[in-house]
Amino acid sequence: MTAGEIRALAARAGVGPGVSVLDACCGAGGPGRFLTRELGCEYLGVDASASAVALARERARDLPCRFEAARVPPLPAGSFDVVLLLETMLAFEDKDALVREIAAALRPGGRLAFTLEEGAPLTAAERAAMPDADTVWLIPLDELAASLERAGLIVTWHEDHSRAHRAAAEALADAFAADAEDIAARIGRRALEELLAAHRLWIEWLGEGRVRKLALVASAGHGPDARTGRRALRRDRFRRQADRRVSGARGA
Repeated sequence: MTAGEIRALAARAGVGPGVSVLDACCGAGGPGRFLTRELGCEYLGVDASASAVALARERARDLPCRFEAARVPPLPAGSFDVVLLLETMLAFEDKDALVREIAAALRPGGRLAFTLEEGAPLTAAERAAMPDADTVWLIPLDELAASLERAGLIVTWHEDHSRAHRAAAEALADAFAADAEDIAARIGRRALEELLAAHRLWIEWLGEGRVRKLALVASAGHGPDARTGRRALRRDRFRRQADRRVSGARGA
């Protein structure tokens, strides 16, 4: 995600001074440091990688953000106004269990702000082609929205970032290819080939609509935002169905 995308999503979720934020699977904490500096929230980042957390702490310096090394789920004890889950939903096969944990960690009226690679589950052939396919668990938007509702969370806003993320994947693939020899010397030829293969697949899938990249906010509770969110999801579903009918007619 770009800094602008992160800031816009956090603002949609109401992140600001005095707002407690849990960043699940925070990695080296770049978004957390950025949001703490820009929006002044009370931030806790959690990641399973102890080395990533150590790097996050080192880079945070005097910023008032905290980091812990722990697997997710479960989530840390306590309650939060906002839970962030950026570039990570894809890796969880059991999304029901994850969203239940998140819902339990949110205060009344709390928000989950997250990104989603949306689409039907990979076919056997697609899984064979995708490196590290055991971390690629796509889900249709309707199914995830239903999972969130079962946990007491309602999607109140979503936005399609597929075009921008396809462009980002293309730029990364070009950069990796340009520095192929140096990268291979550092991580090995096989790892480089898998990195390039994964990016090429994402470029293809995002380009043809096989996968969409979405940013979403889901809220604990009901009200005008929940009704607006449900209407937006229905419009999205109808638009996708119409697009598929048009594509089918063209291919007939």
